[in-house]
Amino acid sequence: MNDERDFRALAEQHRREIHVHCYRMLGAFHDAEDLVQDTFLRAWQNRASYDVATGASGFRAWLYRIATNACLDALKSKRRRVTTVSSFAEVPWLEPYPDRLLDEIAGPETPDDVVVKRETIALGYLAMIQLLPARQRAMLILHDVLGWSAAETASLLETSVTATNSGLQRARATMQRSGATEGVRTDAPEPTERERTLLAAFIDAHERTDLAASVALMREDIRVTMPPHPFQYDGVAQIGPLVAQAASMGEWRLVGAWANRQPAAVSYLRRPGDSELRAFKVDVLRVRDGLIAEITTFMPTLVERFGLPLIWNASATAPLASRTKQETSR
Repeated sequence: MNDERDFRALAEQHRREIHVHCYRMLGAFHDAEDLVQDTFLRAWQNRASYDVATGASGFRAWLYRIATNACLDALKSKRRRVTTVSSFAEVPWLEPYPDRLLDEIAGPETPDDVVVKRETIALGYLAMIQLLPARQRAMLILHDVLGWSAAETASLLETSVTATNSGLQRARATMQRSGATEGVRTDAPEPTERERTLLAAFIDAHERTDLAASVALMREDIRVTMPPHPFQYDGVAQIGPLVAQAASMGEWRLVGAWANRQPAAVSYLRRPGDSELRAFKVDVLRVRDGLIAEITTFMPTLVERFGLPLIWNASATAPLASRTKQETSR
């Protein structure tokens, strides 16, 4: 396979799922983009090692091998790992993943219910997997998330099946212990009518800077974190002043979205004296027992990946919220 155009066309078919794989490994959207580019470059440079006889499925596995090794190299150089995750404040590199991009993954070899299964793309899972050593992380993702066999996983990582099974046991034990941490639960149920209603109410209350309406949507033990900042706010008593402060910041407009298969909202702010509504933040909500249990607030660096502009035209009609495939099919 020496024609670069043909090679790129074949590789591009797998770009999104390889991106998601790198995103799981590192927990950061931008880092994953860099690693996809690195993966494709390595693949082209080492194209002679690909066995054409293995067909399309073999090419996909070959790309995963290269991408996984690129991730392991990146993790080694970044020395990025946490020892505890009691909240997202301890994972400053964490970034959201817009659902509109997750919905691009489809096909007989890349079923989206496997590649982007809700409980394995939720922010809580992404944060907890950062606890694992790099190779254990790769084993868990390849075997438990993507459904590779122990033999296939061992082959990709150039280790034994025994070592792979041992690594998987340790990784699962770590994840199970961490799963009890309230701040980073992995539950990510299918979008419900209550979630959609809560998101609409959250947007309305935020735009009106209505403290009472906002608090009514929250659990008493709600948590707010703001990666990459180390801020953490626990409970309605700490959240109230934040909501009240927003009223003095200017005019707000919010657009509903979905990220990591969770409800989300992109906020635009027009500060006093400014003529433009500018992207200010992205809030990702975790809903529990019908109320907002957690808000993770991100900087607006990924707003355009949600299909939204950095500067909002106030006279334009607001676009529909990004939705998952399950919702749009209803």
